[in-house]
Amino acid sequence: MPLMPKRVKHRKVMRGSRKGNAQVGNTVAFGDFGLKVLERGWVKATQIEACRVAINRHMKRKGKVWIRIFPDKPITQKPVEVRMGKGKGNPEYWVAVVKPGTVLFEVGGVNDATAKECMRLASAKLGLRTMLVSRSSH
Repeated sequence: MPLMPKRVKHRKVMRGSRKGNAQVGNTVAFGDFGLKVLERGWVKATQIEACRVAINRHMKRKGKVWIRIFPDKPITQKPVEVRMGKGKGNPEYWVAVVKPGTVLFEVGGVNDATAKECMRLASAKLGLRTMLVSRSSH
């Protein structure tokens, strides 16, 4: 079951603006190492889950993982081969809006080599450029 809100005020939302850089959530706050995104975009709930699984598999029950983003934006799609018009489609999946500088994941309690490999595996699951940051480097 992917991440999604329990309930929302509006079932369908507009696409919105993604300009600017991340003003909050742009530093390593909980763990020792973090995965910072360098591009703006949407991260699907399924991508977040795939990253989480990849990180946890490599860490082998050592250390701790923090997920710093949450998919709270519903994305609608119209069914295949439907003509134009007839209103907006139904919500199909959920995304988290990320801006450059947002820290997506953090890990703690593991050595740097393990953390580096975890973040490399996680970044392969995303369609965005990322970089490894540590608590000391920001």
